[in-house]
Amino acid sequence: MKTKLLFSVLFLLTICFFKAQMDDNFYKPNKVFRPIENVTYEDFSIPVENDTITGIILKPNSQKIKATVLFFHGAGGNVSSYVFMTKPLVDKGFRVVMVDFRGYGKSTGKPTHLNVAADGQIFLDTMIKKPGIVGSKIILYGASLGSQVAARLARTNKDKINGLVMDGSLSSFTDIAIYYKPEYKEVISKYVISPYAAKEDLQDTEGLPKLFIHSKEDKDVPYEEGFENYSKASLPKELFEYSGKHLEAMKDHSGKIILSIEKMISK
Repeated sequence: MKTKLLFSVLFLLTICFFKAQMDDNFYKPNKVFRPIENVTYEDFSIPVENDTITGIILKPNSQKIKATVLFFHGAGGNVSSYVFMTKPLVDKGFRVVMVDFRGYGKSTGKPTHLNVAADGQIFLDTMIKKPGIVGSKIILYGASLGSQVAARLARTNKDKINGLVMDGSLSSFTDIAIYYKPEYKEVISKYVISPYAAKEDLQDTEGLPKLFIHSKEDKDVPYEEGFENYSKASLPKELFEYSGKHLEAMKDHSGKIILSIEKMISK
């Protein structure tokens, strides 16, 4: 009887451990801001529950703004770490709003899969009503881990947005956890279920233009996960493959990528 009880306790502890790892090991917030140079921007903040999420709005020099891109960055750093991906958009006349979810940059609190998704909806709803942005065409841009919340928002807000970009996207939290911890595949697959998954959300985005960007040499998020997202996504969709490191397409191929995004807003 004691042995059975001990086994049950250890079993529950193991499950709790893996569930904790699913959140804690995913998010790597950084509070240190890098210099943001050669681009005009302003800060913003939004209250969420007992915390505050913050970010920056990058503004193009052109009088006519093509569209507003809501940018969701990856697991590490903060908005300042990803300006290299968004500045090419700004230079081409896009307004880009970059958000730091709880724990990142100047935002307070701690990120989890569930509060990041909830905060994403609050962020979207706030921005599309913001003076200067209201009435603008909206593109969601998810980079790496940020692709999960971007896909979730695209599924539930198809009538509010004009396109979705998935750059270096993972197919689900569970899939990427298995990629990094293959020795725990059986336990993760059986007991750790993603609260939401891009490969599922993307199936319910009919009519929304989507661009998938992924390197065949990606070591951080395997190409297979990005291709699975593309394969399962509803039409219309486009796949842009390149050679290079994770999230580096904008460095060498910004022209082609921006052209694809411009097609989204021309319809």
